[in-house]
Amino acid sequence: MPVLQRFRGFFVQAARAMGLVWQTSRGLFIGLIIATLVAGMLPALAAWVGQRIVDAVVHSMALPPSASGPPLWPVLRYVLLEAGVLALLAAAQRGLSVQQSLLRAQLGQKVNLLILEKAQTLSLLQFENSEFYDKLVRVRREASTRPLALVTKSLGLVQNLIQLISFAVLLVHFSPWALAILLIGALPVFFAEAHFSGDAFRLFTRRAPESRRQSYIEALLSQEAHIKEVKLFGFAPLLLQRYRDAYGRLYAEDRRLTLRRDSWGFALGLLGTAAFYLAYAWVVIDTVSGHISLGQMTMYLVLFKQGQSAVSSSLSAIGGLYEDGLYLADLHEYLAQPVTTVGGSLTVGIKPGDGLRLEGVGFRYPGAGRMTLEGIDLHLAPGRSVALVGENGSGKTTLIKLITRLYQPEQGRILLDGSDLQSWDEAALRERIGVIFQDYIRYQFSVGENLGVGDVRAFDDHQRWQEAAEQGMAAPFIEGLAQGYGTQLGRWFAGGQELSGGQWQKIALSRAYMRREADILILDEPTAALDASAEAAVFEHFRKYARGRMTLLISHRFSSVRNAEHIVVLDQGRVLERGDHASLMAAGGRYAQLFDLQARGYR
Repeated sequence: MPVLQRFRGFFVQAARAMGLVWQTSRGLFIGLIIATLVAGMLPALAAWVGQRIVDAVVHSMALPPSASGPPLWPVLRYVLLEAGVLALLAAAQRGLSVQQSLLRAQLGQKVNLLILEKAQTLSLLQFENSEFYDKLVRVRREASTRPLALVTKSLGLVQNLIQLISFAVLLVHFSPWALAILLIGALPVFFAEAHFSGDAFRLFTRRAPESRRQSYIEALLSQEAHIKEVKLFGFAPLLLQRYRDAYGRLYAEDRRLTLRRDSWGFALGLLGTAAFYLAYAWVVIDTVSGHISLGQMTMYLVLFKQGQSAVSSSLSAIGGLYEDGLYLADLHEYLAQPVTTVGGSLTVGIKPGDGLRLEGVGFRYPGAGRMTLEGIDLHLAPGRSVALVGENGSGKTTLIKLITRLYQPEQGRILLDGSDLQSWDEAALRERIGVIFQDYIRYQFSVGENLGVGDVRAFDDHQRWQEAAEQGMAAPFIEGLAQGYGTQLGRWFAGGQELSGGQWQKIALSRAYMRREADILILDEPTAALDASAEAAVFEHFRKYARGRMTLLISHRFSSVRNAEHIVVLDQGRVLERGDHASLMAAGGRYAQLFDLQARGYR
């Protein structure tokens, strides 16, 4: 990358970071700038006062003895002035530290909120893309601290430049060549830092999938949802070895980079040390020759030492700023992810009561070789129940995601009450849909809150919780819990209580009943964890509740499916058969074969 392009990129990222900090806290940002300016100007003043102290002491010692002793005030006034300057410098540095700590907390929160808010605007397909997910992991892990790091390093660079300018004003009286020595001595270290900063970022970016895989293994070995199976299968030693191997690979890369960076840094740093001692010898020789005073020698040596440190810090900061800028570029690339526009404004369709229609619907996952769904035609009218049947991978869950507008069809269209699904207002559409996914979430919340998420407008409504629990057949066991609807579920937090699989499934069913206004009910394997009697009771209650509504059921249990008014058999993404139970059995096709296979298990 050309140098000018790098600098341009740095200034763009620095401006963005400054803007983030300004939006986070204007007062703290202004305070940082003031403290930086003060901290940058005072070291040169302290060095100049130090020269005055030494020269005043030498002058007082050269005076002839007097009865009242040597004059002390000419020396003490400079001592008091230096004490005041150093106290002010310490206050400025402390102010920088305090304000940076406060900004770090605020800015980290702001950036994380930006990341999470952006995530809510992205499509489900983006989350299912591994490259996108790697980027999300990277920005969440690093970008919450990088903006402040970029700002503090930028202000530190400004502080060092102010110091250098003030040092240069004093050093130029000694020799302009002293400034050249100061700068040239620090350049080799800067070039090494800039080079290895780029290497560090590229290494971090490349191994994001490996780091995420390691985090996944940690979860398998430490979370209660996984540990029982890991223990029973004796899987832990293999996972631990994979974890060790992943760590070994990551550590080896870190070690190589660290050794190379520090070896070159040490070797090139010796050039800076040699430059400093060359200047040191020059100042000492001029002092012995009588060209400068002892106080001036003291000041110049301090200026050279602090100046060299300021130059090195400035150049290293530029390298660090380049690295921070690369990370921030990742953040802004994430925040600039295209948002799929699915927002319409309709709240009522052009044909109220027409129900849900799929016309020639087809869908293909990004990068897939074949269509997942193709040529799907379906009409789900109010008061009608439809069941989807098919082997795993036939496209049943994908169809649900299309109907709920989590995906958009690649072919054909989906209509609700005569209007394209994409034209509906998102909130209005969500209110009309009640859905239970096969992989429903077991929230580590209280029982009531687990129900309340089904309708966030009634999230804290105890009466609605009880009504939904009764409809979902969960009320009897909930009332038997120690704290009823206030019982903490799961084992992640103190006092949590774990439920059985069937109890969790009833919680999920009850959650769907929270949506009173929903007239499209979608159930994906809603009774997979229930016993036969509980399943029968659930479906009996569901049939009464679903009257007048559109219901779509996915189940591998044909005892549930056979009662649907219309059954659609999917095979490899296409409709293979359709009809009611009796007609499909009479046809002797795939449905009849699957039904007979399952029925044999009960004979």
